[in-house]
Amino acid sequence: MVKSFWLSLRLRNAYRVNSIIYSLKQLPLIKKILPDRLYKNKGIKILGNIISIFLEILNIFLGKLLYLWLMIFSFLSMYETKSNETFLHLFFFLTLAGALLNTYMFNPTKDKYYAMILMNMDARKYTLSNYIYAMVKTFLGFLPFTLLFGFLVGVPLWLSIILPLLVCAAKINMAAINLRKYRQERKVINENNPPKSYWLLVLVLLLCAYGLPFLKITITETIFLVLLIIILGVSILAWGQIWNFSYFRKIYKELLANNSIYIKNVNVKTEVAKASSLKNIQYNEKFTSNKSGFAYFHDLFVKRHRKILTLAIKKQAIVLLFLFGLAVIALLINKNLHQEINNLLLTYLPYFVFIMYLLNRGQTVTNAMFLNCDHSMLTYRFYRTPKVILGIFKERLKTLIFLNLIPASIIGIALPVLLFMTGGTTNPLNYVILFVSVISMSIFFSVHYLVMYYLLQPYNVETEMKSSTYNVVQFLTYFVCYAMIDLHLPTLYFGACLILFCVLYSFLSLFIAYRLAPKTFKLRR
Repeated sequence: MVKSFWLSLRLRNAYRVNSIIYSLKQLPLIKKILPDRLYKNKGIKILGNIISIFLEILNIFLGKLLYLWLMIFSFLSMYETKSNETFLHLFFFLTLAGALLNTYMFNPTKDKYYAMILMNMDARKYTLSNYIYAMVKTFLGFLPFTLLFGFLVGVPLWLSIILPLLVCAAKINMAAINLRKYRQERKVINENNPPKSYWLLVLVLLLCAYGLPFLKITITETIFLVLLIIILGVSILAWGQIWNFSYFRKIYKELLANNSIYIKNVNVKTEVAKASSLKNIQYNEKFTSNKSGFAYFHDLFVKRHRKILTLAIKKQAIVLLFLFGLAVIALLINKNLHQEINNLLLTYLPYFVFIMYLLNRGQTVTNAMFLNCDHSMLTYRFYRTPKVILGIFKERLKTLIFLNLIPASIIGIALPVLLFMTGGTTNPLNYVILFVSVISMSIFFSVHYLVMYYLLQPYNVETEMKSSTYNVVQFLTYFVCYAMIDLHLPTLYFGACLILFCVLYSFLSLFIAYRLAPKTFKLRR
C-alpha cells in the first residue's frame, strides 16, 4: 500500500507540474519565449515542483484558516451566548454539513483516472492510501487554527487538539454511508453533484448552526464531548467497512465515466459534455419572441436555458430574503445587537464587495453561453463578424445585468432598512450610498465577466478552459475582492469612491470590448 501511495503521489505531482508549465506557456508574451521542449528542462521542472509543493501547503492550511475565520469566528460577536460554547456549536453543525458535501473519497479527479484506469493500479490500495493521506492533511490543516481560535474563545487546550478528529471522523462516517448505499442500491454519490436530500440536510444543519444561537441555544462543552465520543466511536466501525470494501474499481469507473473524465476520444468527450448540458435546456413550441435580429436570437436562448440562467438566481433570492427576515427578527428580539450592526453597516461596506463577488453568476452564465451556443456558432464565419459579435454582446450584457440585479436589489434594499432599524445615521446620504453601491457592484461584476469572456475566450473546442490569462485575471479579481474584507472605512466615502470606480471601469471595459472583441472572440484549438 505504501508503494501504491508513493507512486500515486509522484503521478499527481507530475501532472500538477506539467499543468503549471502548460499554464506558463499560455501567458501572453511569455508563451512566445518559452519553447515546447520546456517540459524536458530540469530547471523548470524543479521550479514546477517548488510551486507544486507550495500549492499543496496552501491547500492543507489556507482553506482551513479561512473556513474557521469566516464561517465561525467572525460570527461569534453576533450572539449573546458564551463564545466558547457558540464556537463549538458552530463547529459541530458545520462539520456535519461539510461531511455531507465532501468526504474526499467520491470526488472524480483526473489523477484517479490516470492511476486506476490508465495505469491499472490496485483501486483498493490507491483509494485507502490516498484517503489516509487526505485525513492526515485534514487533521494537520485544522490543528493550528483550532488551537488558535480555541485559545481566543476559551476552549480548553485538550479539546482544541481533538476538534480536527471530529472533522476526520465525520467524513469517514459519511464515506462509509455512501459505500453502504452503493452496496445496497448500486448508486454512486458524486460529491460534485450531491443528491437533493443531501442539500436539504445541509440546509437544516446550517439553520441549526446559525439560527439556534439567536435563541440562546447552543451545545455545551459536556454535550459536545458526548457527541464527539459517539461520532469517534462510530468512525472506528465505519473505517472497518471502508477497509473491507472491495468494489472501489467499479465505483470509480462509474464515477469517472459519468463525469466524462475517462473518455479517450476527444470528440466523444465533447459530445458527452454537450449531452449533459442539453438536459437543462427546455424545448417548447410556446417559447417565441416578438423581438427581431440579435435580440430575437438571444431571447430564445434565454427562454430555453432558464434552468441554467435563472434557477440559481432564484435560490439566491430566496436565501437572501430568508436571511433578511432572520436579521429583522433577531433585531426585534435582541436590542443589544442594534449598536453593533449599525456600526458594521457604516464601516463594513468593503466586506460586501466580496459578497457580491460570490453571488455574481457571470462565469456560470458565460460558460452556458459557450457550451450551448458559441461552441457551435463560432464555427460559422458570419457569427464571427464584428456586427454579429457586438450585437449579441449587447443583448447578453443586458440579460446578465438583469439577472445579477435580482439578488443585488434584495441586498441593496435590506442594508438601508437594517441601518434604519438599528438607529439610522446622521447623514441620510448613507442610505442612498448603501443601495447604489450594491447595485453598482452588481453591474460591475456583470460587465467584468462578460468582457473577460469576449476578450480572453478561455474555452477550447473540447469545451475545456485552457486560458492561463483568464485564470490569472480570475485569481486577481478574487484576491482584490477578498482583500476588501479587512478594510474598515466609512460607508459614505468608500461607497462614493466605489460607485465612481464601477462606472469608470464599466465604460472603459465596454469601450475596449467593442474595439477588440471581434478579433479576440474565437474558438481555441
